[in-house]
Amino acid sequence: MTIKTLLLAAALVAPALAATAAGAQTIAVANPEGAVANSKAWSAARAQIETTYKAQLDQANARREAVGRELQPLVTAFNTARAAPNANQAALQTQAQAIQTREQAAQAELSRLTAPAQRAQAYAIEQISGRLSDAVQAVVRARNVTMLVRPDAVLFANPTADVTAAITTELDRLVPSVGITPPANWQPGQQQQGAAPAATAPAATAPTRPAQPSGR
Repeated sequence: MTIKTLLLAAALVAPALAATAAGAQTIAVANPEGAVANSKAWSAARAQIETTYKAQLDQANARREAVGRELQPLVTAFNTARAAPNANQAALQTQAQAIQTREQAAQAELSRLTAPAQRAQAYAIEQISGRLSDAVQAVVRARNVTMLVRPDAVLFANPTADVTAAITTELDRLVPSVGITPPANWQPGQQQQGAAPAATAPAATAPTRPAQPSGR
């Protein structure tokens, strides 16, 4: 179940509030990823992850920079050869393939180095997201919201209509802290109650790809 689905479900199961009191808020916007990302539990977990896996993350960053330095001359040579009159297409293809092969090997290496931190990140986020529906329902009820939409789904919304911070506050109450060490048999998505927000990646994010040549 996605976070977007959770938001919709929370609004639907809230008590009927069509006849709200005068001045009561009935339509609101919320960014579920932002609510999770701003939670105290996630902030603490991220700091823990960056400390616990510092050696691996530092090693990954060092390797990423080293690979970038290694590939840069190859990319420069490729671009120079490609810009030459009557460039040899077969030779260009060979150069491009060599660069791509090295990039793929680097990606695999960096993924291995960051995998423990990424697993811890996914586990922490899933614990918080698992209570997102409860947090949304609490805010919907407290503010008499009859329709809750994402910020990117509306053309204009008054800042007072944004209840993201309120959802974060509720998450802080429901999930004051989370662990970063998943059980041995844990797999992402097991709780089936929320999805990890895309905008909350800590230092253990996927490695940045070095510059890649583009063929004609």
